[in-house]
Amino acid sequence: METLLLPFSPRFIILTICAVVTALLIGIGIADRKIFDILLIPICIFGALTLLGVRDLMQKGHAVLRNYPISAHIRFLLEEIRPEMRQYFFESEKDGMPFSRDIRALVYQRAKMQLDKRPFGTQEDVYRDGYEWMHHSVSPKAHAEEKFRVTIGGPDCAKPYSASVFNISAMSFGALSPNAVRALNAGAKKGGFAHDTGEGGFSPYHAEMGGDIIWEIGSGYFGCRHLDGSFDPEAFARVASQDQIKMVELKISQGAKPGHGGVLPAAKVSEEISKIRGVTMGEDCISPASHRAFSTPVGMMQFIAEMRKLSGGKPAGFKLCIGHPWEFLAICKAMLETGIYPDFIVVDGNEGGTGAAPLEFMDHLGMPMREGVNFVHNALVGINARDRIKIGASGKIATAFDLARAMAIGADWCNSARGFMFSLGCIQSLSCHTDRCPTGVATQDPTRARALYVPLKIDRVHNYHRATLHSLTELIAAAGLTHPQELRPVHFSQRTSTTRVQSFAQLYPALRPGELLEGTEDPRFGDAWRMARADSFQPAL
Repeated sequence: METLLLPFSPRFIILTICAVVTALLIGIGIADRKIFDILLIPICIFGALTLLGVRDLMQKGHAVLRNYPISAHIRFLLEEIRPEMRQYFFESEKDGMPFSRDIRALVYQRAKMQLDKRPFGTQEDVYRDGYEWMHHSVSPKAHAEEKFRVTIGGPDCAKPYSASVFNISAMSFGALSPNAVRALNAGAKKGGFAHDTGEGGFSPYHAEMGGDIIWEIGSGYFGCRHLDGSFDPEAFARVASQDQIKMVELKISQGAKPGHGGVLPAAKVSEEISKIRGVTMGEDCISPASHRAFSTPVGMMQFIAEMRKLSGGKPAGFKLCIGHPWEFLAICKAMLETGIYPDFIVVDGNEGGTGAAPLEFMDHLGMPMREGVNFVHNALVGINARDRIKIGASGKIATAFDLARAMAIGADWCNSARGFMFSLGCIQSLSCHTDRCPTGVATQDPTRARALYVPLKIDRVHNYHRATLHSLTELIAAAGLTHPQELRPVHFSQRTSTTRVQSFAQLYPALRPGELLEGTEDPRFGDAWRMARADSFQPAL
C-alpha cells in the first residue's frame, strides 16, 4: 500500500502533478481539436518537466534527485546562485572574503575617481582581537609632493630601476585576457609604475602598451626555453635585453599554491599561447613543482647571477612564499659563500593568489605575507645584507594602510594583483578558473574579453594607483614622516586581547645587524640557521 501511495507523497507529488496535467491536456486537446494549438505550449512545458522527472528517477549520480525528482533542481539552482546572493544581500560591509565589500567598493571608487569617504564613524570593532592601527603624530608633516619611489639594484647591478612603492603583481597572460593585460600595462605606463608579467611570459599585449615590465621566469621557463623544457639562455637574453623590461624575477613559489606545479591541458594550448610560451601545440604545458636549472642554494645564486648578466646588468631577484625557515636561511648562506646577492626578493604570502589552487594548499600551506616579509627582512639584517637587497611584499594588498603596514615590518615596496583586478572591474565572482569571468578580466573567451573596454580601464588602473598613493601620502604625513621608508614597527599596534595591546615592535622583534653570523639564540632563527646548508636545501640534522 505504501508503494502505491508513493506518487502522492511530498517527495514525488510534483512529478505526479506534471504527469497528470500533461495527460489531461493531451486528452482535452484530442477531444477538442479546436483548442489543441492553444494547449500545445503548456503540453510541451509539463511534458518536458515530466521527462525531466523520469530522468531524475533513473539517473544514479545524485541521490537527492532520485528521491526528489524535479523539485531537487531548485536546490541546485539556489546553490549555484548562493555566492551572489550572499555577496549582494547578506554580507556586511566588512565580512566578505577574500576581500570585503568595503575594500572592493573603495577600489572601485578610487578607480572611477569618485568620493571614497565614509560617514558616521568606523564600522570596525576596535576592541576585537586582532584590530590594528597606525599611530599619528601631534606634529604632522606637510604632504609630500613626490611620488614615492625606491631604487632597486645592488652593487653588482649595472642598470638600477627606480620603482614605485606600489606596482602590479604577477598575473600571466593566459590567466588574464588580452584586454586585461593591455589595460594594466597601459595604466602602469601612464602612472609610472611596474607591471609583473607572471610566469606565462612576456606577451605581445605587454609589449604593445610599453609600460615598465618585471619579467617573471617560472619553472617552465616560458618564453626562454628549449622544446624539452630546459632553460634557453640565448632566448632569455633576447627578451631580457629589451628596454621595456626593467627587472628579471625568478619565481621559486607563489602564495596561492607554494610547492605545487601546474598543467595547462593540451586542449587549451592555442597557437598564440604556444608561440608566447615556447611550448608545442597538442601537448600539455607543464610548470614543474621545482626548477631544472639548479638544485641547490649555491646553484640558485649562480643562476640569478646568470640572469643579471644575460639581461645586461638589470636588477635580478626572486619571488617566493616562505616555507621551511632553514631553506631560506640556506639561500642566505649561499649568498655569503658565493658572494652573489640578488638585487631584490619578493615575498608572497599564503593569503595571496589570483590563480586557482587546491583548497588545502590555498588555506593551509605557506607562511602568511607579514610573517614572511619580517622573516626575510630579519634574515638579511642578520647576515649584514639588508642594505643591498630590496624586499617587495605581495599578498592581499589593496589599500594605503596595507602598504604602510607591510613597509613598517620590512618591505621596501608592495605589489597588488587583486586590487588592480578590481580596478579593471572584477566583481569577485570567484570564477577565474572556469573561463567564464563575467567582466572579461580572467578569461580567454574573446566574446567575454571584449566586454573589457581598454581605453576606459587604462584610466581606472591609473586612477586607482594614484589615489592609493595619495592616501599613503596622507597617512605618512599624519604620522609625522616624509617617506614610507621611514616607517618602523613602533608606528603600528595590534590588540591581542580585549585588555592587551602590543606594538608591532613587540610582535615582530628585530635581529641585530650580523646576529646570524655571530650565532643567534633567537628561537625563530637559531635552530633553522644551524640546520641550513649552502650546498643543499635539505636540513643538516
